[in-house]
Amino acid sequence: MDLIGPVSQSFISQRTRLHYADWGNQDAPPLILQHGGRDHCRSWDWVAEELRKDWHVICPDLRGHGDSEWTNTGHYPMTAYVYDFAQLVHQLELAPVTVVAHSLGGNVATRFTGMYPDKVRKLVSIEGLGPSPKVQAKMAEKPWYEHRKEWIDKKRDASARLPKRYKTFEDAASRMHEANSYLSREQAEHLTRHGTIRNEDGTWSWKFDPHLHAWPQDDMTMEQIEELWGRITCPTLMIYGNDSWASNPVKDGRIAHFGDNVSVSDYDRAGHWVHHDRFEDFVGEVRGFIG
Repeated sequence: MDLIGPVSQSFISQRTRLHYADWGNQDAPPLILQHGGRDHCRSWDWVAEELRKDWHVICPDLRGHGDSEWTNTGHYPMTAYVYDFAQLVHQLELAPVTVVAHSLGGNVATRFTGMYPDKVRKLVSIEGLGPSPKVQAKMAEKPWYEHRKEWIDKKRDASARLPKRYKTFEDAASRMHEANSYLSREQAEHLTRHGTIRNEDGTWSWKFDPHLHAWPQDDMTMEQIEELWGRITCPTLMIYGNDSWASNPVKDGRIAHFGDNVSVSDYDRAGHWVHHDRFEDFVGEVRGFIG
């Protein structure tokens, strides 16, 4: 598919330049497409191309991802992502905004919506609730200070490790394809084209900050997060792939923390990236839901 690309724009949040792709159609209702962890805004190109005629589509790069700046500290807490998202909505005067978000981006958008329920018109979250209750329980078996010590070790490892280099673009694209076997080779190459940078020696590296591997321990409690879930008032659709590692909230009980305005849809033959794996069905459902 030949895509007519968006315009690159930026805004400042927490003294950091953050990038977003603007697909035009300024007079249409605003729609944010927010990518997930170690991904980038151009991951939404196919979806944006389908929706740009009816929406003013904006695709932000999270800090430390894509063409957004890395932080000097290499510290990426959830509160920073949520603040950045709030600043994007505030600075571009997007509220009430419609949001479609994936994974880490879904987690960010869901928290924002719970904090500012009047600022989100409709929300679609693809596997965006974070660790399942089973994973949370497993994590709780280890003392909190052990988690902090592991974080310190991971930070040291990230500081000592250079970004992985691939000898050729094809090698990087093959790694992308390996990470998600549902992708076509064309999709994998497109995602790799926008998700890598060519080094001075001719090799290729992913754009995201290696410190993203060291997940910060400072965050809200689960009780606070669940309280935010209950504050969401807009129509909300949560989407899950039945072949994904992510846990479906209907099956693990987390749906009980949401109101009747929230529904869950699941897809066979789809992993974590449902918007890639079942593209046509996904776009059809989302287009109908967001109106």
